[in-house]
Amino acid sequence: MRYRLPALISLFAVLCVSAVAQQIRGDYIESRNADVYTGQCFANGEVNLVGDNAIVAWHVRDGSWNGVALDGLSVAAAIKAKGTLGDPYENPYPAEAVVIVDDQATPQQRAALQSFAHHMAGPLLDHVERVIVAPVAFETNPQQHGAALLRAGSFATVQTRSLGEHDHVCGNEETYYPPLTKTTHAMPAVAVTDAYNGPGLDTSWDLHGKRSAFLGTFGE
Repeated sequence: MRYRLPALISLFAVLCVSAVAQQIRGDYIESRNADVYTGQCFANGEVNLVGDNAIVAWHVRDGSWNGVALDGLSVAAAIKAKGTLGDPYENPYPAEAVVIVDDQATPQQRAALQSFAHHMAGPLLDHVERVIVAPVAFETNPQQHGAALLRAGSFATVQTRSLGEHDHVCGNEETYYPPLTKTTHAMPAVAVTDAYNGPGLDTSWDLHGKRSAFLGTFGE
């Protein structure tokens, strides 16, 4: 196949932009109001009743997005869907979302963080009701497997711990739902706390001790 010079220049520009945009990695946390590590009987008992709320967050360890360096910055989102997220038999979209952007970011970085979050989350963030600028703390504990803490201003909190023997209730548990966004690695965890009390969404929640979280990494 032959390309004329203008077409080659355009193709080269697209490839360069893609290369710039895809140099980023970091940590990911997610929690929702339905168990993700569970037996089928428990999952069937929750479907269409819960699982419509979620919190997702990314902490950039290093890298850039659309040519903007985002090292050390974080972005989170609280989501309210029409139905149980991950249910293969129902459409939970459109979902509404509130995005919380790290207040340490510059205006240019805030725009890049929003673009990155939308790229990772897809339809979860197609309808953003509000964008809030607030302190976003994202901490993982390398010495404690499965332990992490997200605090997005005074609006959203997710704290996790690893699964233990006492978290096996029926003995047939599995990772019933996959993570809501793209990850390079993810493991289910217990959400010690999963809470949202902020503007928008017409709802708030404060849940404890559910097998409803994922802790992982991402890379683009």
